[in-house]
Amino acid sequence: TMPKEPAALRQNILDTTAAILACGIDPKKCFLFRQSLVSEHAELSWILGCLTNVPRLLRLPQWKMKRASQNSEGTVGLLTYPVLQAADILLYKSTLVPVGEDQVLHLELAQDIAQHFNKKYGEFFPVPKAILSEL
Repeated sequence: TMPKEPAALRQNILDTTAAILACGIDPKKCFLFRQSLVSEHAELSWILGCLTNVPRLLRLPQWKMKRASQNSEGTVGLLTYPVLQAADILLYKSTLVPVGEDQVLHLELAQDIAQHFNKKYGEFFPVPKAILSEL
C-alpha cells in the first residue's frame, strides 16, 4: 500500500522467490507464480469492493493503526487492502487459509464477502476457514 521504487520492487520479488525456494518449496510439486501478473486478482477485488461497505472497512483495527501511523492520511489502497486479500483467497476457492491472529478479522471479512456474494448470485465461493498456528 506504499509506493515503491521499481528497482527495489523487482529486487524484493527476486529476494522473496529465493527465500521461498530456500525454505524447500519445490516448484515441481506446487505452483509458484508472481501474483501481480494475474489480472484476475485486481478484477475480482474490484467486484468484491463493489459489494463491501466502507463502514465495515473503517472498523478494522489494522486500518485504524496504520492510518494513525500515516498521520491520519490513510490511502484508499490501505483501506481496500482487506478486500484485495479476500479476492486473493476467494479467487482460488480456498477452503482453509493459514493466518496469524492479526489477520483473523481480515479472514472474517473474506468469509462475509463470500457469503454475501453467494446469497446474491448463487453458491459460487466456498466460505474459507482459518488455520491458526501458535507461530
